[in-house]
Amino acid sequence: MDRIIGIDYGRKRVGVAVSDPLRIFASALDTVPAAKIIDYIKNYAQKEAVVRFVVGYPVNMDNTPSEAASDVDRFLKQLAKAFPGVPVSLEDERFTSVLAHRAMIEGGMKAKDRRDKMSVDKISAAIILQGWLDRNKKEEV
Repeated sequence: MDRIIGIDYGRKRVGVAVSDPLRIFASALDTVPAAKIIDYIKNYAQKEAVVRFVVGYPVNMDNTPSEAASDVDRFLKQLAKAFPGVPVSLEDERFTSVLAHRAMIEGGMKAKDRRDKMSVDKISAAIILQGWLDRNKKEEV
């Protein structure tokens, strides 16, 4: 079944989320070391058809690219080279970490577990992807 992958890219770690086949909801999938993310996605794409990537893009409050945007830009080039036929959508990632922490609290996660940055990264990826899915329900992927 066709899947959309959501990505919260960071220099050290990358949060990964995936849509359900009907593209209704996003689920946190994994947190991967940044150096291994392309191989991870290639491996995933051998099992499931990936039809789009939604990548969190870091912007400042004035909508200008943040300092971390150059890292994401480099990753986007690698992604386009590895998956030339798969479209990429950029999604504003402001406040996703805050929303991820809130979701973990509301989900009853213990304080010790909430400090695990790997959990925050994959939940942030799910929030990024869910935002895109919610806005694009009627559009063709």
